[in-house]
Amino acid sequence: MGLSASGGWAAGAHRPAIAAVDGIELTALATSSHASAAAAGAAFGVPGYASAAQLAEDENVDLVVVAVKVPRHRELVVPALRAGVPVLSEWPFAVNLAEAVKMEGAARGTPSFIGLYGRCSPTIRWLAGLVADGYVGDVLSATVLASSIEWGTPVSERMRYTLDRTLGATMLTIAFGNAIDVVSMVVGELRDVVASTATRRPMIPLGRTGQTVPMTAEDQIAVSGTLPNGAILSVHHRGAPMTGPGFSLLVDGTEGTLEIASAGGYPHLGPVTVRGARGHAPLSRLTPPDGHDDYPHLAGTPAHNLAHLYAAIRDDLTNGSATAPDFAHAVRRHRLLDAIVRSSVEGRRVTLTDL
Repeated sequence: MGLSASGGWAAGAHRPAIAAVDGIELTALATSSHASAAAAGAAFGVPGYASAAQLAEDENVDLVVVAVKVPRHRELVVPALRAGVPVLSEWPFAVNLAEAVKMEGAARGTPSFIGLYGRCSPTIRWLAGLVADGYVGDVLSATVLASSIEWGTPVSERMRYTLDRTLGATMLTIAFGNAIDVVSMVVGELRDVVASTATRRPMIPLGRTGQTVPMTAEDQIAVSGTLPNGAILSVHHRGAPMTGPGFSLLVDGTEGTLEIASAGGYPHLGPVTVRGARGHAPLSRLTPPDGHDDYPHLAGTPAHNLAHLYAAIRDDLTNGSATAPDFAHAVRRHRLLDAIVRSSVEGRRVTLTDL
């Protein structure tokens, strides 16, 4: 769902990722109308349908991919699950935690996958292994400074919905959500949070129209919390800053330090650079070992980590394994985002087990 003849994320990222992975192929698609489905089907050489239910009924479809705006996820995900067809949903998963829980419940008994593909990044997996194997020793703290050029700069009419916090596609869910998922993979899940959020730019220019439109989404997010071993994680995510790093993660431990950076601010898309040091040595560039990347020809493109996700999904569906992140993981991530909002609104520390 969402593959259009006119372009977009599905055409620019999902299609080349699918083409790169053996055992995965595009067999059909669905769009929002009969006309657009016919046009897209003709463009990509596959049958085109006008509903998720029709797509799921195609005997050649073994996986339904939902790559549309967040508010439409539930109406497309649930019919496919009811037909017993596995589903890959893009992240953000749902407009809120309650909706995420309902969709996860609908997936019981049917394989499900969530598009948090930073978890399938070769570099991020290698980093998680470095930390787990004791490269920095016992983790003492982790510090994140991140920014997104959006949520403050002029917005197009097509992306205007990302300014409305009730529609589930905000800086908190998209940019922060993807980044914190990568961070959590490297240093562990937060046990509790103390958060402050703000909307410092309540009006945003609408393209070049000279008009401004309201923004209710948070454009400043500051979070501190405790990791499983007692270490402290602190994060500050900024909307449309004038300068500064797109994304940086500094992991300090008893034996060394790791510094992870992404100039673009989206570490789940990459590319990511890594520097490290043991003891008191200066930081130096670190690179994953040869053979760590199954799709090096896609490096630097939006399809790179997505191809690794599709490969993991293929293996899970074939072997009955559970490597790719699923809807249960999507709910876990939504619980964290919900805890951050609760902490900011209520002015208190929120323990994740309380939710």
